[in-house]
Amino acid sequence: MATASQWLAGARPRTLPAAVAPVAAGIACAIAVTGLSVWPTLLVRGLLALLLSLSLQVGVNYANDYSDGIRGTDDDRVGPLRLTGSGAASPTAVKRAAFLSFGVGAVSGLVLVALAGAWWLLIVGAASILAGWFYTGGSKPYGYLGLGEVFVFVFFGLVAVIGTFYLVTLTVTWQVVLVACSVGLVASNILVANNLRDIPTDKESGKITLAVRLGDAGTRRLFAVFLVLAVVLLVPVALSYPAAWLAVAAAALGAIAPWRIVVSARAEGRNLIPALGATGRMELLFSLALLAALGSAAAL
Repeated sequence: MATASQWLAGARPRTLPAAVAPVAAGIACAIAVTGLSVWPTLLVRGLLALLLSLSLQVGVNYANDYSDGIRGTDDDRVGPLRLTGSGAASPTAVKRAAFLSFGVGAVSGLVLVALAGAWWLLIVGAASILAGWFYTGGSKPYGYLGLGEVFVFVFFGLVAVIGTFYLVTLTVTWQVVLVACSVGLVASNILVANNLRDIPTDKESGKITLAVRLGDAGTRRLFAVFLVLAVVLLVPVALSYPAAWLAVAAAALGAIAPWRIVVSARAEGRNLIPALGATGRMELLFSLALLAALGSAAAL
């Protein structure tokens, strides 16, 4: 039976900024449009969106743990603890935890959709849960085909940021699309760094991730491109909302640590683990900076 600390480790806390950041960014963009006069709506829907995003992220992590574990992909792990692969928890228990997390996300999403009256978003929510499960689940998981980064960019970038924004404003702007792309690129880089670390073991187990396809050097170049693009895409937003220059500065500063680890130092194996945390902190840092900056501007 796994301990509470092992279940926490299995939830992969280093990835959770990827769930908080898009909600913060979406609410920040909503404030730029609505101001703070609708703060009760911003607060309630923001908290529900946060619960939804965190639940889906944890659900994906447990689902990945279960599916990789029963396939034997995690038998020789370099990274943090995997509950199924290590034998700390039974596959059934890990699968149940994944479904429970997805269930919490489904309920919070249903409440959000009901409050906004945007019932068509139920289709998007269902697609998000299915995409989370079939990342490594099912007979032909798309995560084994090099499509994991696409999933993260779409669902933890575009869907999460624009969805949060839409549930408050019932509209979409070009600024929120650029912010969503920036958030999605950094969130994808968490997976890029993770898969860069796992190239040797993934290749042996038949898990053909994008990193396996690109190789070590190509994956590091991709990581660098994603970092640069994430910062550059925020510049037009700052030209539209001058307070957002704070987010540009935060993104640029936050990019230094992951760049040094992955691109400059070319760390390998366990030495790449800090890159996951550093990339997650970058995403959270500039998203919170955007929220603080646009929130302060609206309050003036």
